[in-house]
Amino acid sequence: MAASAGPRWGAEVADQLEFHWDTTMWPRLEGLDDDEYFWEPVDGCWSVRPRPDGTFVPDYAYPAPEPPPVTTIAWRLSHVVVMVLEMRIDHHFGERRLDLADVRWPGGAAEALDRLRAAYGRWITELRRLDDADFAAPVGAAEPPQWAEFPFVTLALHVNREIIHHHAEVALLRDLYRARPAAHADAL
Repeated sequence: MAASAGPRWGAEVADQLEFHWDTTMWPRLEGLDDDEYFWEPVDGCWSVRPRPDGTFVPDYAYPAPEPPPVTTIAWRLSHVVVMVLEMRIDHHFGERRLDLADVRWPGGAAEALDRLRAAYGRWITELRRLDDADFAAPVGAAEPPQWAEFPFVTLALHVNREIIHHHAEVALLRDLYRARPAAHADAL
C-alpha cells in the first residue's frame, strides 16, 4: 500500500484564512460607512486622523500606554491593511520599498475596504503560489531581525491571527455601534 502524500501545510494555512474571509470577515464588513469607521465609543480612542496636508495617520505611541487605549474601526482596519498586509506583501513578494514613514493610511471606510480587498487578494494569491519548502524557509531580511530565522509558516500563521482577531474586534465595534443609544433614538 502506497503512503499518501499527506497535507500541504501551506495550503492549510491559506485555507484557514480564505475560509474566514469568505464566510465571516467580508460579509461582516459590508455596509461600513465613514460614520461607523471613525466612531469613537469612548473618550481617548486611538483612530486614524487627518494631517494638515489631507493625508491620514494613526494615533500611536511607543511604548503603548497601559492599559492600551480603545481603538476605532479605522485604526484596526488601517493596521490590517497597511502593517499586516500591504507592507508584508511588498517586503516578501514586491520591491521592498514600503516604509512606515511614507505609507498612505486609509482616510475613509470605502478606501479602507477597497485596499483591504486588494491586499487580501494579493496575499492569498501569493500564499497559494508557495510550496511547503517556501513555508519552511526563514523569512530573512524581509522582516525585522528578531523574525529573520523564523520560517515563513510562522509569519503566515501570525498574519492569520492578526486578521482574525482584529476582524473580531471590528465586528464587536460594529455591533456596539448599531446598538448604541443614539442609533435607537434615530430609529424613532
